[in-house]
Amino acid sequence: MNTLAIPLGLAGLAQVWSVATSALSLPFELGQAFWLIAAISWIWTIAVHVYRGTRTDQPLSHQLTHFAQGPLAALLPIAAMLLGAALHRTIPIAGTVLTLISLGAAAAFAAWILSFWMRGEMPLESVHGGYYLPISAAGLVGALTAAETGPEWLAVGSFAIGIFFWLVISVFVFLRLALRPTMPAPLVPTLAIMMAPPAVASAAWLTISGGRPDHVFEGLTAMTALMMMIQVLLLPRYCALPFSLGFWSFTFPVASVAALAITWLHLLQPLAWQAITVGLLAAVTLLVVSIATKSILLLIATAREARRLPAAIRADAPHQSV
Repeated sequence: MNTLAIPLGLAGLAQVWSVATSALSLPFELGQAFWLIAAISWIWTIAVHVYRGTRTDQPLSHQLTHFAQGPLAALLPIAAMLLGAALHRTIPIAGTVLTLISLGAAAAFAAWILSFWMRGEMPLESVHGGYYLPISAAGLVGALTAAETGPEWLAVGSFAIGIFFWLVISVFVFLRLALRPTMPAPLVPTLAIMMAPPAVASAAWLTISGGRPDHVFEGLTAMTALMMMIQVLLLPRYCALPFSLGFWSFTFPVASVAALAITWLHLLQPLAWQAITVGLLAAVTLLVVSIATKSILLLIATAREARRLPAAIRADAPHQSV
């Protein structure tokens, strides 16, 4: 399920480019090119999961009810919401339809997984940053995209749901981190998701309020800054991790914070704000490209190892029979 973070990370990168191109008055098509890449990745990820699903004995319901992997399924409709909002800029009707369908799918999944958690069988050790995704992140991204494409009441409702469950899930995440053993290495990158809710909430509220920064926007930005400071202190822990596809969990939160920073730079226009914007844009792009490159190299190495393994087994077979 963690591979579903790939299209969301690319959508986050496209969002940064869209915000930057608007702030710097660059060609609109430049940002849309990144949205096209994100859309292709989203379709490709769905195709791969469907293909693998037909070749495995493990039902989808087992993955969705897995306490570690299940919440990550929300990545799919969240990325689709962002793609719908981007499509709305060129084809309004199609973009609105895609956004509304994605919002409906995210709401249905959120209600289902919340009812599943309420059975009382969830161990606290299973909680990780990905638990923000099904309800909090989906609600806040839904608020942002609905404010751009749909009715205002839907944006405000999604915003309220996202904020409420951001607070609720934060309690469980901090309790798990403080009172339970250290999180397994594959799940550590999900801690970066803690930056995303306040950053996305800031962008959503600014859009809902018609682009007028107010105290709510400033407060959410302050929360984003605090979450970012925590992530800076976690950098040594992140750097000690071996690379895995889970590193895609870093991409969307970093992109969300960068998009918010560029928005502030555009609003305040301090000295050299355009140069700083270009630097942020380059840094986020470099991060995503480096993770994508390492992911491809990892997949190639894994495929080679898988091809060598059957040959090694066949070579050892005579010795094992003796």
